[in-house]
Amino acid sequence: MPKNKTHSGIAKRVKVTGSGKLMRQQTGLRHRLEVKSSKETRDLSGVVPVNKADVKRVKKMLGR
Repeated sequence: MPKNKTHSGIAKRVKVTGSGKLMRQQTGLRHRLEVKSSKETRDLSGVVPVNKADVKRVKKMLGR
């Protein structure tokens, strides 16, 4: 049986922590930054867990 391929698009966007949690970057930091407040920019800069509803699908795409 052939090996499954990891979806390269999702592999670039999601990182798996040591405990197995899926972490992603928040949206909204690519353009129109001069309009956004510094507080908003700081708050968006962190990483957040993938939504619970999407975890099963993302794990399948990562081959886990």
